[in-house]
Amino acid sequence: MFTFVLFLQRLSANKLFELLARSSANWQTVAYLFSLVLPPALTFSVPVGVLVGVLIGLSRMASDGEITAMRAAGVPSRKVILPVIIFAVLGTCVAGACSLVLTPLSIRETYHVFNRLLAAQMTAEVLPRVFEEQFANNNTILYVGDVIAGPVVRWRNIFIADTTTPEQRKRGAREPGDAPRLTIASEAIAVPDVARNRVQLHLINGTTHEVGKETSEYLITSFPQGDQALEAEPPARVKAKAYVEMDTPVLWKEAAGSIDARIELHQRLALPPACLLLALVGVPLAISTRKAGKSAAVVMTVALAFLYYMSLISLIGLARQRTLPVPVAVWMPNAALALCGILLLFRLELPGDKDLITYLENLLRVWVGRIRGRITRSVPPIRLDTRLRGFPMLPQVIDTYILNSFLFYFVTLLASFVVMTEVYNFFELLGDMVRNKIAMSRMFTYLFFLTPKLIYDLTPASVLVAVLVTFGVMTKQNEVTAMKACGVSLYRMAAPVLLISAVLSLALFAFDHTYVPEANIKQDAIRNEIKGRAAQTWLRPERKWIFGRGSRIYYYKYFDPAESVMVGVSVYELDSRTFRLHRHISAERARWEPALGSWVFQNGWMRDIDGIRVTDFRVFQATTFKELDEPPNYFLKEVKQDKQMNFRQLAAYILELQQSGFDTVRLQVQYYRKFSVPMFAFIMAVISVPFAFLTGNRGAMAGVGVSLGIAVAYWAVSQLFEQIGNLNQLPALLAAWSPVAVFSLAGVYLLARMRT
Repeated sequence: MFTFVLFLQRLSANKLFELLARSSANWQTVAYLFSLVLPPALTFSVPVGVLVGVLIGLSRMASDGEITAMRAAGVPSRKVILPVIIFAVLGTCVAGACSLVLTPLSIRETYHVFNRLLAAQMTAEVLPRVFEEQFANNNTILYVGDVIAGPVVRWRNIFIADTTTPEQRKRGAREPGDAPRLTIASEAIAVPDVARNRVQLHLINGTTHEVGKETSEYLITSFPQGDQALEAEPPARVKAKAYVEMDTPVLWKEAAGSIDARIELHQRLALPPACLLLALVGVPLAISTRKAGKSAAVVMTVALAFLYYMSLISLIGLARQRTLPVPVAVWMPNAALALCGILLLFRLELPGDKDLITYLENLLRVWVGRIRGRITRSVPPIRLDTRLRGFPMLPQVIDTYILNSFLFYFVTLLASFVVMTEVYNFFELLGDMVRNKIAMSRMFTYLFFLTPKLIYDLTPASVLVAVLVTFGVMTKQNEVTAMKACGVSLYRMAAPVLLISAVLSLALFAFDHTYVPEANIKQDAIRNEIKGRAAQTWLRPERKWIFGRGSRIYYYKYFDPAESVMVGVSVYELDSRTFRLHRHISAERARWEPALGSWVFQNGWMRDIDGIRVTDFRVFQATTFKELDEPPNYFLKEVKQDKQMNFRQLAAYILELQQSGFDTVRLQVQYYRKFSVPMFAFIMAVISVPFAFLTGNRGAMAGVGVSLGIAVAYWAVSQLFEQIGNLNQLPALLAAWSPVAVFSLAGVYLLARMRT
């Protein structure tokens, strides 16, 4: 499960699924790319997995009295160390192979395959009502009013602007002016030419408009049919990081001259032995327990892994500040684990050994009991009428019992997933932090503001596993059989879990609406700082092509938001029915006058056009056009990500961008996902309840295995529909809610077929 969580984290960071959805990669390439994501995740998850196995396996033997029986037969407890050591050595070998060999190799291979897919991908993916700027070195602007998909792609209402310099567009003795050369057509057939990285257009019913060097010169050409090729930009190559993708022998040579290389090298060497050292610490802790310790073992695993990784993080921070030598800082947590393991092993056979896990668990129970007692004393008791106490749907003792178990597993698993993901993010960003000299406090601030997003993302998976483990354990221990014998149905047993899952879904929606967007803004800003990126510019006045409120297009060379001035501005007014240019306004500058509520155009001209004839031509020093009433803030489109807005802000942002001719397909999908994604906490509970009772006889671990399969299916279906929606091949509403519909129907079907 830890590997799967980190696997999803890396896939999300690499946008792997998006690339695969947009490319024509075969299934072998897809499987190969997915396998390349595993080694970095296994480096962190294998040590934790070894610790979980040791603690759960040996604590179960201790709680069942098998360790006591061994001792009574004259077999010392230390006999269990040998098989555990063999198991831990195997884990160390796996983690070592991943850390020293496979991880740098997988990073290099991932970038290699990425670049190959990007090179083979057709970059001219044109969306309707969007200004596309990826053609011919950004000198060709394309706007398409509508895209009709099919075997032959057809475009309607095409607007093409050639913004190359007048010298490049000069033909013979005629010298063109600075204004872009326009090609406008009512329809076009678009044929992609992947080999030449371009789109071949067959234009129908079109005109071209070109302004001469002299103001009086204006050339209009009409054509019933014509051909034009749009050369796409070469695909951007993905670059690998310096030290992370180096082979270990090469990194060893580089370590002498760079602190970044030394940290990366010693980190690769230190993480694999953690398997062996965590196992040594886990053996005495597990053997000393005398209670059923699966839940306690999971908690102890999280605590030990958290302490180990956090101490490693802190000491690496000191090494970065040159307070400690790099080898001392990186290897000190391993030394501390080795010392603790040796001391605990020496105390293993001493008389009066203490049950540390049970002691800590009892201490936690006492602490929680005191808090609960204070709350109970402060809240007046609720008295029910005696006639209602036996009503089957009112809260019963059994509900409290089930909810206590479910909430314990849910909180423990959610905390485990969040902590492991944050540790993984830290080590992923460690090289950037060292390279850009970022203080350790900024890294911890980033992780703090990253936590809300992780809680939001990982809650459905935590609900899924918690339900399966809770009812799986109850079935294994025959508690479900006892309840059914008392007349309690499986549906009644599942009711409190389903109810609390629905509450969690509502809480996730409220959490995303109130707190998550603000936290995402802060963590994105700090991540950019850690990565050494320039501070993000939220207002983008450099977007030079804007679709106005009416059927008009604005073009300017420069926009000064402080002075509300556009320089080198042109306005193209189009007929809304025929998409023909009927007015062209050009001016050296335009200034917004609040008193007039309009733009004052200075030193320019205006032409009214009917077909290929100019019906009116006027030169002006200063004038206004009342219909051009878009205020300055209309041209200042704030660049935001969907995760930085709640659904109200996102809806307003989409409307604003749509009016201006920007791509909003992705944002529309994410808008509807704001409502659908929180539902998965409830849906995961619905679909996991039947599986929990089916697999319960095999124990909690079978439930974890089933939950892994369900989580993979959920993630794959969700990502598939999201990317199909992003490609505009499904309506945004359908793309966002289809996974909910699929898993809801499956859950209801399985619930209806439960034998109860």
